Amino acid sequence: MNQQELQQTFIDHYGDNQEPITLYFAPGRVNLIGEHTDYNGGYVFPCALSFGTYLLVRKNETRTIHFATTNFDHRGEVNLDQPFEKDGKSWINYPIGVLSELRKRAKEAEGMDLLYSGDIPNGAGLSSSASIEMVTAYALNDLFSFGIEPMDLVRIGQDAENKFVGVNCGIMDQFASGMGEANKALFLNCDTLDYQKVPLKLDGMKIVISNTNLRRGLADSKYNERRSECEKAVEYLQEVKPVKNLSGMSMAEFEEHGDAIPEENVKRRARHVISENDRTLQAIDALNRGDIETFGNLMNQSHDSLRDDYEVTGAELDTLVEEARKINGTIGSRMTGAGFGGCTVSIVKEGNVEEFIRSVGKNYEERTGLHADFYIAEVNDGAKKIGKI
Repeated sequence: MNQQELQQTFIDHYGDNQEPITLYFAPGRVNLIGEHTDYNGGYVFPCALSFGTYLLVRKNETRTIHFATTNFDHRGEVNLDQPFEKDGKSWINYPIGVLSELRKRAKEAEGMDLLYSGDIPNGAGLSSSASIEMVTAYALNDLFSFGIEPMDLVRIGQDAENKFVGVNCGIMDQFASGMGEANKALFLNCDTLDYQKVPLKLDGMKIVISNTNLRRGLADSKYNERRSECEKAVEYLQEVKPVKNLSGMSMAEFEEHGDAIPEENVKRRARHVISENDRTLQAIDALNRGDIETFGNLMNQSHDSLRDDYEVTGAELDTLVEEARKINGTIGSRMTGAGFGGCTVSIVKEGNVEEFIRSVGKNYEERTGLHADFYIAEVNDGAKKIGKI
């Protein structure tokens, strides 16, 4: 929908009281390398995307906040004089979670009408939930002049998902959505929250996101399983070295002390995390040197580690990556996100993008029976105010 269509939809929902309507936006994200490291205190390298969640807001001079979206039929409301409660398993829990976290910080909103509209593909694993949280946090901070710093808005978004929605995610998704910048990726240390904005110099190349269109039924249960396996690995390693998480150990130290983990599958989970941190550091160095070939090779190694040691890829993601690597112009290709469906991210020479989409799509469908969707990603700014409409 364009802005005029969004405005008309808002008025159709809430009426026209001549008060100004303000439009905000927060993007989804794709992680280029550094997967399943964030909740292990490690390094990630995401960028914000050109698609995400739009939010239209208007104060309504009541004590009620109304929620609606162009994406689903379900609507809801909260009374600001009552405690905030979950709305089943609805999408509305993401913005209510943000309101709940703001209230804990003594930041009280007023009555509003809210209309959300997202263009992130459903189930793609590109963080639609984080973009809803961050567009809500950014809009309320702006609308009510709360004066909250950007990194604190990121923490509010994560706390909303962890404590209210009940999903034990790391901070990467909200960070990328809140702090992104056009044509730059974000190198984040998830332990210290130190970060750098690294220019993405992809001259003559494109970032292509390929969606498996597989329902990700395993992702949540396996995510929690991997987290517990990583925690178990830390307990074993603490017998030989004082580490608070897997990212406190280098690859050389793991090669020396890894046998302290007696369970082979737990050892492999640890090896992925520790080697992935090492790959991410190498990848940033390669990008800063303009060595995109090395960057692509490290992306490939990342996927192989996620497939073999962390076991979170699955046949569909592996097929997309295998087919991508057959294209001459593919610099690197890997799964991105939680796994078991969702998307891959590939760096592809511009002249080969059409062939990539045609050949990978055809071969993927022949091998899996599923139709893949492809998006040429533009690297965008983080959460922002677009203006009054």
